[in-house]
Amino acid sequence: MTLALLGALLIGLSLGLLGSGGSILTVPVLVYLLEVPPKQAIAESLLIVGGIALLGAIPYALRDLVSWRNVLLFGLPGMAGTYLGAWLSQFVSGETQLLTFALVMLLAAYFMARPAPLRPASHKRQAWKIVLEGTAVGALTGFVGVGGGFLIVPALVLLGGLPMHLAVGTSLLIIAIKSFVGFYAYLHLLPALGLSVNLSTAGLFILAGALGSLLGGRLALRLPQEALKRGFALFLVGMGAYIVVQNL
Repeated sequence: MTLALLGALLIGLSLGLLGSGGSILTVPVLVYLLEVPPKQAIAESLLIVGGIALLGAIPYALRDLVSWRNVLLFGLPGMAGTYLGAWLSQFVSGETQLLTFALVMLLAAYFMARPAPLRPASHKRQAWKIVLEGTAVGALTGFVGVGGGFLIVPALVLLGGLPMHLAVGTSLLIIAIKSFVGFYAYLHLLPALGLSVNLSTAGLFILAGALGSLLGGRLALRLPQEALKRGFALFLVGMGAYIVVQNL
């Protein structure tokens, strides 16, 4: 459990620093350190990351570092997509979800490694594009238990023209909304599989992760974002490859 709680701190640190990466770390920690069944791990991951992201978003909101327009247009359609993804998950095995999860990690590494433009676009994205992106990322959230921050942050920065710190705060709030919806959907799916959420474990993870998120939020204002993103990308490649090997 000590290693798992250390993992929870890293989950929160990642969310606070980059506005992403929480679920990508949470599922492997639950599956490989605590030996939680994959589908239960995905459900618990959604609760844990949602709680950490919500607590981590508060300091950003207090500093006016949340774009409420993007929360509305990206987050609300994402809720519907998340519920759909969670519903679809009942038709595939846990191993299939983990393999999909590994592919998502490699995709995340690609997005994280890409350098941000020196001058983000200043124009606002069309509303329908934001809605479409939110729905697609939401479906991914529900299916493999990821918050989707690794897709949300690049979309907000590269396409929406938001500064990195504003994108991180906005991403955290969107992740929290979508994760709670996905968790609600899994609560109705797990009993049929003879599984249930371990609320005490989830609570410990949220507390440890919240501390990491607060620390990450403070460090984010001081550390170079590009170096952090590239280091995180290398970690994702290694973890993604490990999950593929374990499930093939």
